This record gives sequence, C-alpha cells and structure tokens, in this order.
Amino acid sequence: FLQCDNAKGLKAFYDAIKYGPNHLMVFGGVCATVTSIIAESLKGWNLVQLSFAATTPELADKKKYPYFFRTVPSDNAVNPAILKLLKHYHWKRVGTLTQDVQRFSEVRNDLTGVLYGEDIEISDTESFSNDPCTSVKKLKGNDVRIILGQFDEEMAVKVFCCAYDEEMYGSKYQWIIPGWYENLWWESWINSSQCLSKNLLAAMEGYIGVDFEPLSSKTNKTISGRTPQQYEKEYNAKRGDGQSSKFHGYAYDGIWVIARTLQRAMNYLNSTNKHQKIEDFNYTNHKLGKIFLNAMNETRFFGVTGEVVFRNGERMGTIKFTQFQEQKEVKVGEYNAVDDKLVIINNSIRFQGLEPPKDKTIIQEELRKISLPLYSILSALTILGMIMASAFLFFNIKNRNQKLIKMSSPYMNNLIILGGMLSYASIFLFGLDGSFVSEKTFETLCTVRTWILTVGYTTAFGAMFAKTWRVHAIFKNVKMKKKIIKDQKLLGIVGGMLLIDLCILICWQVVDPLRRTVEKYNMEPDPAGRDISIRPILEHCENTHMTIWLGIVYAYKGLLMLFGCFLAWETRNVSIPALNDSKYIGMSVYNVGIMCIIGAAVSFLTRDQPNVQFCIVALVIIFCSTITLCLVFVPKLITLRTNPDAATQNRRFQFTQNQKKEDSKTSTSVTSVNQASTSRLEGLQSENHRLRMKITELDKDLEEVTMQLQDTPEKTTYIKQNHYQDLNDILSIRNFTDSKDGEKAILKNHLDQNPPAQWGSSDPSRTSKDPIEDINSPEHIQRRLSLQLPILHHAYLPSIGGVDASCASPCVSPSASPRHRHVPPSFRVMVSGL
Repeated sequence: FLQCDNAKGLKAFYDAIKYGPNHLMVFGGVCATVTSIIAESLKGWNLVQLSFAATTPELADKKKYPYFFRTVPSDNAVNPAILKLLKHYHWKRVGTLTQDVQRFSEVRNDLTGVLYGEDIEISDTESFSNDPCTSVKKLKGNDVRIILGQFDEEMAVKVFCCAYDEEMYGSKYQWIIPGWYENLWWESWINSSQCLSKNLLAAMEGYIGVDFEPLSSKTNKTISGRTPQQYEKEYNAKRGDGQSSKFHGYAYDGIWVIARTLQRAMNYLNSTNKHQKIEDFNYTNHKLGKIFLNAMNETRFFGVTGEVVFRNGERMGTIKFTQFQEQKEVKVGEYNAVDDKLVIINNSIRFQGLEPPKDKTIIQEELRKISLPLYSILSALTILGMIMASAFLFFNIKNRNQKLIKMSSPYMNNLIILGGMLSYASIFLFGLDGSFVSEKTFETLCTVRTWILTVGYTTAFGAMFAKTWRVHAIFKNVKMKKKIIKDQKLLGIVGGMLLIDLCILICWQVVDPLRRTVEKYNMEPDPAGRDISIRPILEHCENTHMTIWLGIVYAYKGLLMLFGCFLAWETRNVSIPALNDSKYIGMSVYNVGIMCIIGAAVSFLTRDQPNVQFCIVALVIIFCSTITLCLVFVPKLITLRTNPDAATQNRRFQFTQNQKKEDSKTSTSVTSVNQASTSRLEGLQSENHRLRMKITELDKDLEEVTMQLQDTPEKTTYIKQNHYQDLNDILSIRNFTDSKDGEKAILKNHLDQNPPAQWGSSDPSRTSKDPIEDINSPEHIQRRLSLQLPILHHAYLPSIGGVDASCASPCVSPSASPRHRHVPPSFRVMVSGL
C-alpha cells in the first residue's frame, strides 16, 4: 500500500525498486496524486500496477497510464449507470452542479461525453467553489428538474440547504449525487451550515446516490469457493472492532486478479517457450512485461465484488443506486456494466409524487374555449330572437295594406327585420372557436362574422333612418311637400350606406385581411394537481393595422348614429304616429350606443376570458337587436289591434274631434250609424233635408225681423229676446256640421241634389196682395237686401261655417260658401254679434 504523502510514497516506491528484489507487479495505490505519479512512470520499469482504491478518472487515460489497472470502478463508471437510469424514467433534460475540484470536474466532463448523442439535453451546467446558492438559483431559473451533482459531503449540506430555500425539492425535483458518502454524513456538517436539521432532511428526502457496489448481491460462488455473503461474514469476524473499508472486497479480488494474471502468463510461457520463466523477469525485459500486461487485460472471473472484467484497464463492475428514504439510505437498484443492464429492486424507488418527476416543467397548451353550455344557452336566446323577428316579419307582410303599416313604409320595416336577423346570426359565428372548427375555418369565420354584423347593423338602422328622413323631408322641407318620395328612393339610400360598408370591408379584406392569431398567457398550475403547468392560449381575429380599420368602421357607424339622432330630433313634433318614429329611434340609438360602448370596453378588458367576452358580446347584440325591433313593431301591433285609425290621424285634430264628440249628443248617434253604410246615408240625407228646411224658415224670420227693425226700432228689444233662440239654433247647426267632418262629402252630395230655396224667395203661404204687407215688392226687396246682406255676412254666416274676410260679396249657394271649402285656420276670421 502506498502512502498518500507524495514524497513518502515516491520514496517508498523507489526504495523498493532499488533495494528490493525484482517485483513482477505493483499492487496498491489509494491516493490519486501518488498513484498517478507512479502509474505514469511504470512504463519505463515494465511494471503493471493494479489498484483497488484509486477511483480518479484521470487514471483512465491509457496513453498516459498504459500499465495501470484497477479492480475498483472509476468514478466515471457511474456515468453509464446514470445514463441508463435517465433512459429508464424518460428523463431527457438535466442540469449539472459541480464543485470546482478536478475529480468532480472530470466526472462531469465524461458525463457530458456519455450523454452526447443519446438525445439527452444538459440544459444548464453550473459550478461553484464555496457557495452553491447562486448556482442552485440559476438551475431553478432555467427550469432544471433533474440535477446531477458532483460534490463532497461538506458541500452537499450547503447544496441541500440552498435547495430548501429555493424550494427545489419534493415531487417536482430529483437530485442524483455521489453515493460514496459515509453513513450519516450530514450530521458531521450540519453545524457548519445555517440550515435547520429538519429543513435539510426535508430537502434531502428522495435523493438518489450512485456508487460502485462493495460486494456482489448475487449468491453465486466466487473464484475462491465462497459466496459474497460468506466472504463478508468471514471478513467481519476477522476484523473484529476494526474500521471497515468499502474497498476490502476489491482488494480481495485484486489478489485473485494478480494470481490469475501470473497463472495466465506462466501458461503462455510454457506453451510458447519452455526455456523462459516468470522468474526471469527484470525491469528491462519488455517482452515479459507485455505478457503480464496482456494476461491481466484478459483476466475474467466472478469475484466477491461481482464479475471481474477489464476493458482498456478499467474494471467493468456493478454500480448500485441508493435512495435517501426516511433519514436512511436504501438500495433501490443496480447496474451491471458487463451486461449493460439496469435492475430496479421491486420498484423500491419512492418518489414524493404520484409519478416520477418530469425532466422539465411540462407546459401543456390549453385552448381557452367557449363553454358548450354557455354557447347553447346564448344560442337558444338567439333563436328566440330570430323567431320574434320572423313573427314581426309575418305581421308586417300580412298587414302591409293596412293604412297604419302602409304609412310606416313596410319595405323599410322588412329591411329593419332583415338587419336584426343578420345581427342575431352573427352570434352563432362569434361562438365558434378552435374547439368546434379547424384553424382554417376559424380564419374564414373571422371575416364572415365581421361582414354579417356590419351589414346587419347598417341594414337595420339605415332603413330606420331612411324612412325617418322621408318624414323629415315632407314636413320640414317646404319645397318637397308636393313631391312624392317613393320606397325606391329609400332603398337607394340604404343601398348607398351598404355600398360604403362594402367598400370599407373589401379594402380591409384585400389590404390587411383578418388572420387567426394565438395569444399565450402566463403559465398556471394544473387544477388537477398534476406536475404540469397550463399555458392558456386564446384565438383572436387580428391583423397588422387592426386599430386603424376598427377606427374607420366605428367612425362611420358613429356618424350614422348621429345622423339618426338628428332626424329623430327634427321630426319629434310630427304628430302622426304612423309616420313619426322619432321617439323610438331616439330610444334605440340611446340603448344601442350605451350598450355598444359598455360592451366594447368590457370585451376589451376580458379578452383573456373567452366565456365572459362571448357572453357580453352576445348579450349586447341580443339586447340591441331585440330592443330595436320591439320599439319599431310592438307599438304598431298594439295600435293596430286597439285603434287602427287613430295612428293615421293628426294628434291635434284627433284631440279636437274627441272633445267635440263629448259635447255633442248627435255625434254619438252618427257614430253608431257608421256601422251600417246604407242606413247611415239615409239618415244623413234626412237630417240634411230637415236642417236645410230649418235654415229656410230662419231666413224668412230674419227677413221679417229686418223689416220690422227698419219700421219700428222700439221693437228691437223684443225681437232680440224672441229670436235669440233662433240664433242659437243656427249655431247648433254649425256645431253639428263641424262635428261630422267625416260626412261632409255625403252632405255636400245631398245638398247638390236637393238645393235649398234661394235666399230672398217667398213662401206662397205668406204672400199677400196688400201692398203694405207684400214683402216681395221692389221697395221692400231693395230695403231688405241693403240690411240683410251685411248682417248675414258679418254675423250669421260665421256661426254656420265662417267666412273669408276677403270675401266682399255673399255666397249664393252653400256649396260655394266658405262653410263648404277648406280654409286654413290662420286665415279664418270669426265675427260675432250684431
């Protein structure tokens, strides 16, 4: 055995060479520094060296140490075993943490060569001198889960303390370190660290140690005739209380290697040259030296440490795997380098998770998709909305000839319904994502749903604003009052709005079309507790200049809404309900504007939550479309069922008529007669004849009164008192004729067929031959006309129907009088009193 002191070791070697007998071989070498110096000089002495304890990888260099052998596996021998373990658990990504010592650096370098080309990635290589915490933190930052460590016991304590601080332990991490540490090695170094014992043990739990096997676990008999178990028992009995070395089995097998080598050399010499013996060996006999070298390299037998085989001077031994379980190391497997076979003992490796740790954070991309129940619910609401729109369409088509519907432009109403149904249909497309359709189909849907929603919006509100513009043009523009604005012109206006939409959409599609983009979000832990991370991804429809195109569309739609608000405000005083929808347009614009602003803002804030975003967009579209359709059609439906004629009349005229109907008893009777056209006509003709007879009688009385006024003025008071009721009768006749404005045409026809007696005519019963009493004499007629005409013109005719102030001559017939022709109220002058 050579000493670990370099000077003493070299001196002992040279003394043995110089002063001792000729040595056939050198057996020993424990310290790497002394062994390497001696092994390098053995070539000049033709001596073969066999070591049982020198594990330094440096000695594996056959160019530098061609005569060096060892029965103990090299430190590098664990690397093929580690490779086998990595492959067994499908770990393809590892990191290394190495202490800055040559021994450990050499193992790491060899490991790099072993893993190269085996489809195993060394994602990070860290080294440290005294403080490993920085390196541990870097390993964590690079998402290293499988850490291959090379450091001694003192540094191991520091490493696991840092691992505890960085939470690099437990079910997500696996540490693989040297397994040659002494038993309870951490207790010797725990005081030198700032880590609590329980924390250190928590971080150490589950680590795997890799080292050569001191004794074979097989029960086969060895070359000595003993089994490894029998040898161990005898060894322990003979050593007594002495300290045990893990190299004793390799030393024992080393003796047998030398014996078998010499035997093979002797056999070779005997078979080739009977005159030469091994006793003839000297340090200059290179031939015998080569014979010893080849004989040792070919030696093979089963020893207490397992199969003893050399490959380029390196022992192909057995590597064991131990795992730290509940504060003790437990053997969990072994690797046979000769057979290149890994054996895990009865699945004895206990991982802290349900499965072996992953070699990296498994990032599972998960498409955030729209919930199927949510899509079903909103689709059901959309279908109900479309059914409602279809019902409105049926109502509009069925009643298109009704005066109420006809005045409200049924073709425009159909366009409003069509626009609403297109908006409803876009909801189905907004809910289709990657979970329902392919990527290519989704990209097509990006364009289709944008076109449908844009065209639907413009169709609905464009039609609504177009028919409002017609009302505005008729009632606000004097020049157009006598012109007819047909539906074809309104369709042209809507078509112009749609043409602008199409120009924008076509330019958008050609210049910068919408594409499917995937947005990735921060990783999230797996809800099921698996050792994976979920990276949510979300599909979007975007392009390069998305903001610019959306700004153009929003600006156009905003101008359209402002134009609609302007028209609604301008036509707010039009008092025909069938024509004027200004109030409902204002309500629609207000609701749509507010909902769109809120929906766009909330949708932008929830772009990482597709369920919330889709729900908001769908509800906004459903709400806006439903409110718009209901505001346009529900009032018409109610009015048509309750009072179809009221909506087609001017509200002010209708109010006056209703008020007069309450004050006139005759109005009630005439209204009841309206139900039967024939009886109504006969009754009106009879009433018309009676009234005209009454007018004739009153004219005669008026003539008498006029004459009496000229002859006897003192009778004025009497006449006024007795004929005041006659004046009231005339006024009541005027009220009755006004309240029956709907029957003026019938009255006129009857009057034309039965004209009353001309004013100034005499009743035959009242004529007299007496010149004094004959009122038809020329003198009386001239006098009567000179007084009667001004009085009738300024007093009585206004009570019947009014008279044009510009009229300078009496009307000769009722059909030519102001009572029977329409005069605007602003030109009607009422003169009362005598």
